[in-house]
Amino acid sequence: MVLIPLLGAAMALTACGNDDSSSGNDTSDDSSSESSSAAATGKVGVILPDTESSVRWESADRPALEAAFEEAGVDYDIQNAENDAERMTQIADTMIGNGVTVLAIVNLDSESGAAIQEKAKSQGVATIDYDRLTLGGSAEYYVSFDNTVVGELQGQGLADCLGDKKANIVYLNGSPTDNNATLFAEGAHSVLDEMSNYTVVGEQAVPEWDNEEAATIFQQLYTAADGKVDGVLAANDGLGGAAISILEGNGQAGKVPVTGQDATVEGLQNILAGTQCMTVYKSATQEAQALADVAIALANGEEADTTGTTVDSSDDSEVPSILLDPQAITKDNITDVIDDGGQKAADICTGKFADLCAEAGIS
Repeated sequence: MVLIPLLGAAMALTACGNDDSSSGNDTSDDSSSESSSAAATGKVGVILPDTESSVRWESADRPALEAAFEEAGVDYDIQNAENDAERMTQIADTMIGNGVTVLAIVNLDSESGAAIQEKAKSQGVATIDYDRLTLGGSAEYYVSFDNTVVGELQGQGLADCLGDKKANIVYLNGSPTDNNATLFAEGAHSVLDEMSNYTVVGEQAVPEWDNEEAATIFQQLYTAADGKVDGVLAANDGLGGAAISILEGNGQAGKVPVTGQDATVEGLQNILAGTQCMTVYKSATQEAQALADVAIALANGEEADTTGTTVDSSDDSEVPSILLDPQAITKDNITDVIDDGGQKAADICTGKFADLCAEAGIS
């Protein structure tokens, strides 16, 4: 799917300077143009989920969102809930009290996310689900990647690395409270379950995407399988790294393919080192721009263009959506992530990885 450009005129507004990393420029006194005045009628709040499940939220999403909002001259406030649902609720209450007219959240769980959206709705604040769909929620729009396709790419990636041989697979799934994790697993199973040469010898979700707990869980699954594990379907790079740490302790790192997601520095380094098979890249710049376009449309009292709808499995309702295309990344195309600005070669190619980068044509 291709993202339909939204509000080109709005995005062409003159940007204003802003030295505050969490709160955007207030353009309420800027009457230099009719379009600038229109953009200033709304204020956007964004609540990111944490800094632990993936480094992307602060290193990629925040700066991309800030750049998009500033380019449009829109007042904004971006905060992080630090994996605390109560904190997210408090942040949302404060943002609503401070006058946001649009609130976008990456929920920590659907129950608390839906409660936030219901309160926002009662106060006349439009809501957007960012990256994760809030089941039973009331968001006007959902902005994400096609998460079933993410799982399909992971499943096919693992199959490509394993080949046609008979193999035992362990699934290390994401948090059971994250609807995306369910979609990742469904997508991966839809590919791998069709291949009769693969046998699932263990599968477990990792609460709150906790990497330390993931290592403990994988150790238990590995032991239960008597070490007879030939491939690991890990839902993101953090969980993949946890599995790799256990495989290293058992002398199997690099011998057992492991998947990932998010194209983190660690994940890409593991791919270069041969301990991780692949990852899935979801351009934070592209996703943040899509969110900014929708938020700006709502802030201006307009409707946003969409690519389709997403079914909320809790009640079978359909949420207008903008779903972007993820990309499978292997050693052969790591430069795609760098060229897109997802990571910097200087961050990846440090220490022992410098020679591996040179071998892979990364400079």
